[in-house]
Amino acid sequence: MSLHQDDEYQDHILQVQAAEDFSRARNKAILSRIQHFMHRDKDQLLSFNDVKEILKPRNQVYRGMQVVPVKLIVGSEGRYRDFNKFFLPRAEHLRRRWERVDQARLKEITLPAIQLYEIGGVYFVRDGNHRVSVAKAQGIESIDAEVTSLSSEITITPSQTVDELRESLLEYEKKIFYEKTQFGELTRDYELDFTAAGRYDVIYNHILVHKYYLNQHVVGEIPFSDALVSWYNNVYDPIIQIIKDEWIELNFPGYTASDLYVWIVKHWDFLKKKYGVYYSLTKAARDFTMTYGKSQGRFFRFLTALIDGLWHFSEKTKEK
Repeated sequence: MSLHQDDEYQDHILQVQAAEDFSRARNKAILSRIQHFMHRDKDQLLSFNDVKEILKPRNQVYRGMQVVPVKLIVGSEGRYRDFNKFFLPRAEHLRRRWERVDQARLKEITLPAIQLYEIGGVYFVRDGNHRVSVAKAQGIESIDAEVTSLSSEITITPSQTVDELRESLLEYEKKIFYEKTQFGELTRDYELDFTAAGRYDVIYNHILVHKYYLNQHVVGEIPFSDALVSWYNNVYDPIIQIIKDEWIELNFPGYTASDLYVWIVKHWDFLKKKYGVYYSLTKAARDFTMTYGKSQGRFFRFLTALIDGLWHFSEKTKEK
């Protein structure tokens, strides 16, 4: 066998090996999808844009060339649908390019460094998704990368889903709000919970506005803590009581009473501008419910009112 023929034979062997590697990785991806059928989010690669939208980083810094642990690469900027949570290929059309990268690995050819974003302690692929996939499939522990870091107060774990990341952000926002305002110590209420980020800032602004109006009627500056307690007792808690009395939460499954407080206050402000400043808060809450709520809750309230009415009628009949 000539040297040229020997090279061709070696290339053929490597092509066969790369094809087998891809098929093996693809089969693992299929098996993973079946195993996570009931919890598909646990098989989905994180989207960098989704994570950036949740965390809203304020700045980014170019870090240059680094050696990055492959296990900490958890998502992609543009190819997150092509690979699963473990960077295994999810589609057959990825085969050709994936095999070329694997063949280069088998030949020990040095490929250009990949490009990554770092945020929250983990990495997202900007360029080089197939190289990461091959590295993950072959158990390679580290890879050369050009890294750009984005600021984040939240630490992301490699196994985290998008929903779990949202929960972590909400827990962080609540922790910061409670520490900053001493909300729990002042109100004894530790259930100011939201389903979306940014609403603790809304509450903080509500308290500041309340403080501003209180200051109009006194000499000297009212302490923030006093304004918070006043807001809680005279604004927040009465609205929460209306939400409970009117069974409003039943009309908005999946949302908290605190979510509803924010929306009702905004809706009330809209109605006061439309109908006048004396528009009733209770009427505003009911209007919000009828406009945006689900019919099941309205039916339950109607049924409850009907039962209460029948009970009162029965009691009056007994008295006679």
